[in-house]
Amino acid sequence: MARLNLLEETRYEKLPVSVFANQKEASLSVAKRIAELIRSKQAAGEKVVLGLATGVTPLGVYAELVRQHQQEGLSFKNVITFNLDEYYPMKPRAAQSYVTFMNENLFDHIDIDKASVHIPDGTLKKEDVVGFCLEYEKKISALGGLDLQILGIGRTGHIGFNEPGSAPNSGTRLVTLDDLTRNDASRDFGGKQNVPTKAITMGIGTIFKAREIILMAWSAKKAPIIKKAVEGEISGDVPATYLQLSQHVEFVLDTEAASELTRFNTPWLVKDCTWDNMLKKKAVIWLAEQLGKPVLKLTEEDYNNHGMAQLAVEQGPVYNINIDIFNQIQHTITGWPGGKPDADDSQRPERALPARKRSIIFSPHPDDDVISMGGTFIRLVDQGHEVHVAYQTSGNTAVWDDDVLRYMEFAIDFNHSIGDDNSHLKGLYEDMRTFFDKKQPNEIDTQEIRDVKGFIRKTEAISGARYAGLNDDHIHFMALPFYETGKTQKSPVTDKDIELTMELLQKVKPQQVFAAGDFADPHGTHLVCFNIILAALRKLRETEDWVKDCWLWMYRGAWKEFETYEIEMAVPLSPQEVLRKRNAIFKHQSQKDRAVFPGDDAREFWVRAEDRNRETAQAYDRLGLAEYQAMEAFVRYVF
Repeated sequence: MARLNLLEETRYEKLPVSVFANQKEASLSVAKRIAELIRSKQAAGEKVVLGLATGVTPLGVYAELVRQHQQEGLSFKNVITFNLDEYYPMKPRAAQSYVTFMNENLFDHIDIDKASVHIPDGTLKKEDVVGFCLEYEKKISALGGLDLQILGIGRTGHIGFNEPGSAPNSGTRLVTLDDLTRNDASRDFGGKQNVPTKAITMGIGTIFKAREIILMAWSAKKAPIIKKAVEGEISGDVPATYLQLSQHVEFVLDTEAASELTRFNTPWLVKDCTWDNMLKKKAVIWLAEQLGKPVLKLTEEDYNNHGMAQLAVEQGPVYNINIDIFNQIQHTITGWPGGKPDADDSQRPERALPARKRSIIFSPHPDDDVISMGGTFIRLVDQGHEVHVAYQTSGNTAVWDDDVLRYMEFAIDFNHSIGDDNSHLKGLYEDMRTFFDKKQPNEIDTQEIRDVKGFIRKTEAISGARYAGLNDDHIHFMALPFYETGKTQKSPVTDKDIELTMELLQKVKPQQVFAAGDFADPHGTHLVCFNIILAALRKLRETEDWVKDCWLWMYRGAWKEFETYEIEMAVPLSPQEVLRKRNAIFKHQSQKDRAVFPGDDAREFWVRAEDRNRETAQAYDRLGLAEYQAMEAFVRYVF
């Protein structure tokens, strides 16, 4: 019976999928399978041939294999490896090369024979590539093929660098990289313009010959392409769908990467559900959006025809369900994000008391505050609350080099105008120009350059916060140590990051904390900063009574908005308030027109924010709620 139920739940899935609670558990499981394969082959006196992947996805697997080698004696002397791909052209010692990646994350820490390691050669002459690729295929075939192939998946659906349009029987070859793939790699290369346009990749046909294939994917960013790969039709537009034809493949996912699969996203379509309030709210909003109807116009027939008959029977009549969900959505709307004084707050998202709250807005970068919740920021100040803003990092990696020269030139001219000696400044300026002329992709800036970039962002943040109405003594710059590496790759969080956050929280003793919950941030800074705040609050709660009355609100906006069913506080903005928010964002001039790290969204940040705020208001309007110009959305995090 359990087997039948599982088949029913997964009937939309066209290949086997295993879902783990988190990335760590999934990585440990895959590493265990690899280790067992290695040991079983060793026991039989045989070699094991592994196909390996690069990128962020397999890092946990490699770390666990290294641990097993160092602590449990797992030997790799019988292991032969073939890597999926390499950029072309690419020098093996380059920081971005997959030779460097594999050495740093696996090969330098285990006892594998380096002669048994095979990685496509990015230094070949163009005319030698075809011959190399044929030889690569022959080596794999001569060893009897791959025993196990590890894969990740790109957002284009590529496996290896088999981009859309790749043939299912393709072999190892030189390919042109998709624009989105190059965009995703831009962080590692210090800009998309530095990412190679080509790569050598193992072909889909080669991958298919492996006796076992494991494709791994983590995070919500991979969820849309995973849904296409697992539930979509086989198509060259999504090369990973070809894996549906294999009898030896398994997708290993964390819960976020699996979140858009039917059994998780709309489970009422495949099974009976336990209808808690959140699932009920999600289902009713989904139904209204599917049919293009306001919530109060949904009928019993609508429920029955769209997999929600169980809900109608258990909690109906459906009109009562509709009214309940409509009221819940309506009660999220408030023009008083700090609570409405002298009002019944039983149906409001925030408490009425204290009437004047102490609020801290934590901003991971120096512009997240106004981009994501600028309207609410301004409204909190206008309504008389004691508002503080805390910029957690300097954001100094996200400033263009030519801006540094422009500000230095201003400083030199100003010094000259007031009769001060300019010799030292001019010397620094010339050193900076010389450095920029020779600067390599992702090379760390000098300390002086990093300082100037930080000063640029600091002055912009001050200007934005002042525009929102804050006094200077309520503007805090934390410069958390984890960030200050000068590189896009940051250091691990330490106790110092948490202690600095605790000190500020203890100083203000807020009733409200606003923190970035936009974990789609491509560099992961938002998640790191959120976890620091969470750790600080939890530690303070052990000794400080005021923390019990402190509410933590998450905001989004720069990268991705909350789903409508998730929203617990929606703050409507008038056309005038939208304009005020835009002007606050404009204070961040270094991020205007073209940001250093724009992600894969070509829109400027102020345009993204306005579009998302307008879309949130329109979503409420379509559900039958009042029509507003824009809305900022929040979700409360109970810690």
